[in-house]
Amino acid sequence: MKHFVKSFLGTLTIISVLCCCAKPEDNKNEETAVPTDIILSQESYEAPQAGGAITLTVTAPSRPTVSAAPAWITMPDGTYNSKTYKISYNVKVAENTSTDGRSATITIKAGSLSKDFKVTQPGKEAQDSTPKEMTLDKHAVTIRQAGGQASVIVTSPLEAAVADVPEWLEVSNTSFKNYKMKFTFKAPENDSYDERSATIKVSAGSFTDQITVTQEAKFKDPDAIDNTAWNRGMELGLGWNMGNHMDAINNGVSSETAWGNPKATQATFTGLKAKGFSSVRIPITWAGHIGAAPDYKIEDAWMNRVAEIVGYAKTAGLNVIINTHHDEDHGDGMWQNLKGAVDSESVNTKVKEEISAVWTQIAVKFKDEGDYLMMESFNELIYGDEWYSSSNTQKKCNVINEWNQAFVDAVRAAGGNNATRWLGVPGYAASPNYLTYLTVPNDPEGKTMLAFHCYDPYDYTIGAAQLADWGHTGSAYTNGENEIKKLFKGIYENYIAKDIPIYMGEFGCSMRDKNAPYSWAFYLYYLEYVVKCARTYGIAPFLWDNGAEGVGREKHPYINHGTGDYMATGKEPVETMVKAWSVHSNDYNLQTVYDSAPVF
Repeated sequence: MKHFVKSFLGTLTIISVLCCCAKPEDNKNEETAVPTDIILSQESYEAPQAGGAITLTVTAPSRPTVSAAPAWITMPDGTYNSKTYKISYNVKVAENTSTDGRSATITIKAGSLSKDFKVTQPGKEAQDSTPKEMTLDKHAVTIRQAGGQASVIVTSPLEAAVADVPEWLEVSNTSFKNYKMKFTFKAPENDSYDERSATIKVSAGSFTDQITVTQEAKFKDPDAIDNTAWNRGMELGLGWNMGNHMDAINNGVSSETAWGNPKATQATFTGLKAKGFSSVRIPITWAGHIGAAPDYKIEDAWMNRVAEIVGYAKTAGLNVIINTHHDEDHGDGMWQNLKGAVDSESVNTKVKEEISAVWTQIAVKFKDEGDYLMMESFNELIYGDEWYSSSNTQKKCNVINEWNQAFVDAVRAAGGNNATRWLGVPGYAASPNYLTYLTVPNDPEGKTMLAFHCYDPYDYTIGAAQLADWGHTGSAYTNGENEIKKLFKGIYENYIAKDIPIYMGEFGCSMRDKNAPYSWAFYLYYLEYVVKCARTYGIAPFLWDNGAEGVGREKHPYINHGTGDYMATGKEPVETMVKAWSVHSNDYNLQTVYDSAPVF
C-alpha cells in the first residue's frame, strides 16, 4: 500500500511540472485564418458517360458566386460557413447520350478572386452503323404516261449497282455515302396504249433485290356501250342539285328558306337549262310535315309546293329527281333511324311502315307525270353518326336494302306512270366505298338505278383543310387524277358495262377565291377533270349547289336559286363543267384535259 501511494505521488509531481511549463497561448480556442485565395477541393471532374456526381468543397474569404452551368450540369447552392470559410456544392452531371464528348468551365468568384472548375465527359461509344443487309425504301415505282422520274433509296454495306435496265429507262445515281445510294429512273412519254414495266436487278456484293418500274399507258376512252345503263347516263347528262333549299330544316321542320336561299321560281330552272344543265335533283326534307302513325299524312301545303317546283323544272325541259333528304337520322333523332332499325327489329318494322306510307303519297301525287320525273329513296343513310362503318357493315347495309325494297314496292304500287318511271337507290352514306353491299331491288320494270356521291378527296373538296391544289402538277394529291379515274373505271366495269344503271347524285368542291390565280386554276381543273372522267365512263354527275355565297368550306354558289342567274363567280366553273360534259372529241378528251393541267 505504501509503495502504491509513493508511486501515485510521483506521477502527480510529473504532471504538475509539465503543466507549469506550458505557454499561456495554448489554452486559447484555435481560430481559422482568413484565406487569401480561393481553394477548390478539386479543380476538375471527369464525369463518366453514364453521368455522375461529386461534392466540390470551396474555401474562399467571402461567400463565392458560381457562373451559369450548361443544362447537363446541375450545381445547387450550398451553405457558406463564415467561420471555416467553406461551402460545399453537390455537382451532378447527366448522362451523355451523344457520341461526342463535352466539357464546361465553371468560374467561381469571391470578390476580385476567381478560380475555374472544369467538367469533362466522354460521349457514348459509337455503334457500328454498317448495315447487315441491303434494303430498299420501296420495291415498286410508277412513272406517269407523260414522262417523268421516280427514285429508290438503297441502303447496303457495299456500293450497289443496277442491271437489266430496258432502253426506255434512263438511270442515274448518287455517290455511295453513309451506306446509301439514290437511284433515279427517268422515262420519256409513253405514246402507247399499253402500260410498260421493267424488273430492275439491284446488287451489292452478295446481296440482291429487285425494283419494279411501271409507266402508265396513254389513256384510251372506253367504248360507248349501247345498253340501258350507258344510254340512261347520257340521257340524264350533267345535273344540278338545288341544295340547302327544300331540304333545309329548322327545329325539326323543313322550310324552303330556312337556310337562307330565296324561293325558287320558273326563272330558276329556265336559267339552269339555258346554261347547259339537262337534269336537276331537288333534295326534299319531309320532316315536320308528316302526321302521326298509321297514316303518316303529308301536309298538303308542303306537297303542293314540291309539285309546283317540279312543274317549273318540267316546263324548262329538265329531267327531275326528288327524294327524301334530311329525314335521315345522323344521331339527331330524325325518323329514318338506321341505328335503331339495325339494333331493333320492331324499330325497323315501324320505319319501313313510314317509308311505305310517305312514298305512296308522293308517288300518288305525281302518278300522272312522265319519265322526266325520277324518284330517289334516300340521301345518305348512316348508323348513328358513323360516316365510316366500323363493324357489322353487312347487317347495316342489309337494312338499307330492305328499306330500298320497301320504297320500290310502294312506288310501283301507286298507280299511273309509277309502274314504269325510273327510280334511284343509294347505299350506306351514299358512298362508293359501300356499293358492293348495295343490292339492286327486285323491280318488275327493271328501271332502278344505283346512286353514289363523290367528294374525293375530302381534304381538297369539302374538308377543313381546303388545300390549294390537286392533281399531278400540284403538290397535294399528285395521284388525284388516277384515283378518280380508278373509281369511275371500276363503276363502269362493275355496273355500266354489266347494264346496271348508276349515277353520281352529288359531287362538288368548295368555291375558291378567283383572285388567287393558283388555287382558282386548280379548282377549275378539278371540276373539269371529274366531269370529263364521268362523261368518259358514262356516269351522269350532279353538281352540289347550296347557294352559300363566298369562298371556303361548304361554299357552293353557282346558280342563284331564285333567279337562275350566275352567282358572283359561278359562270366560269359552270361553263368549264358544261364543256367537259358536252364536248367530246379526239382534240378534247380525258387525256387532253390531263395534259392541260395548271403549271405554275
